[in-house]
Amino acid sequence: MRTLRLIKVAGKSIVKNKMRTLLTMLGIIIGVGAVIIMVAVGEGAQSQIQEQIQNLGTNMLVITPGASTTGGVSQGASSFNRLKIEDAEKIRNESAFIAGVSPVIFTRTQIVGGNGNWRSTIHGVTTDYPLIRDWELTSGRFFDASEERTGKKVIILGATIAENLFPDSDPVGERVLVRNVPLVVIGVLERKGQTPDGNDQDDVALAPILTVQRRLSNWNFIRQILANTYSPDDIEEAQVELRAIMRESHGLAEWEGDDFEIRNQVQLSEAAEGTTEVMTMLLAAIASISLLVGGIGIMNIMLVSVTERTREIGIRMAIGARGSDVLTQFLIESIVMSIFGGAIGVALGFGGASLLASLTGWNTVVNTETVIVAILFSAAVGIFFGFYPAKKAASLNPIDALRFE
Repeated sequence: MRTLRLIKVAGKSIVKNKMRTLLTMLGIIIGVGAVIIMVAVGEGAQSQIQEQIQNLGTNMLVITPGASTTGGVSQGASSFNRLKIEDAEKIRNESAFIAGVSPVIFTRTQIVGGNGNWRSTIHGVTTDYPLIRDWELTSGRFFDASEERTGKKVIILGATIAENLFPDSDPVGERVLVRNVPLVVIGVLERKGQTPDGNDQDDVALAPILTVQRRLSNWNFIRQILANTYSPDDIEEAQVELRAIMRESHGLAEWEGDDFEIRNQVQLSEAAEGTTEVMTMLLAAIASISLLVGGIGIMNIMLVSVTERTREIGIRMAIGARGSDVLTQFLIESIVMSIFGGAIGVALGFGGASLLASLTGWNTVVNTETVIVAILFSAAVGIFFGFYPAKKAASLNPIDALRFE
């Protein structure tokens, strides 16, 4: 029997036994749909995290205090702070790769004004900060070099603070009170959303670094130094250069370790990507169990089909069909049902991912590669679990098959 005729015979058998076909495909449909939904959730989480990392800034490098050791015991990261404004100035003057640099001082306190008060974090920064963080304003302006140099009493509110203190008006020009220091609001930052660790980037206010240092915190050391490169290709060279500048600034000998740490966006992105990839693989592995169960279902029902159609197989073999023809027919039936089940599962996966996104607000992404792999895998399941029943059918003795009741 030719292949085309075998396909027609297999198709007629599938159409003839609709309920058996549906039950056979059900496991594959659920399995493929579950895999696509789970992978879509994982890919969506990865996409969202990468977007959040990009929102942190463009080509950004972060210098933080290093770890100290007491009695041979590490005190942890940022336990030994020697960062100073002079370090940032030295980087600005000597680096060939850095486009902007800003020391940062944090202080957490109440901001009073408008409808009441709001507890938030105030960052003392320089005029390069919006360039480094790639942060635009929705209204007002950023402070200039003169206001930074003189420690002017001005402040820029994040979107969350502005919405809570001044929900029905533009706060630009209004005054807020921070630790009994009156500050004039000169701008409102555009909304950035959450960071990869779930913190609200918009729940922040910015002020000139000297204003925060002298009037609000009285800290001599700064919490971090932010810098960005002219190009993403400069990040690695800039990191090496920054390390040399910082070691020189802190007067470290060759045998002394760094008292600071330098991280870049690529490292943050790779760490987040690694985490989400593991999560995606875990979700896909859990969902793939459904495909395994579906494959076992195919094998069981195909074995029942072989028993039900024993006399039919005997007749075909008696009139000239070879064992290989019977094997091919049953394999085709198994593969066709698996592929059809996979296609329905893909549609179910698309619909389920969209429904999940609309109900929960999660970001879901269905890639073409995932769809192709799901269909190919369902076909592979059909071949693997359909081979044994097909082999059993092909090995039947025609005379015994004709006598089967």
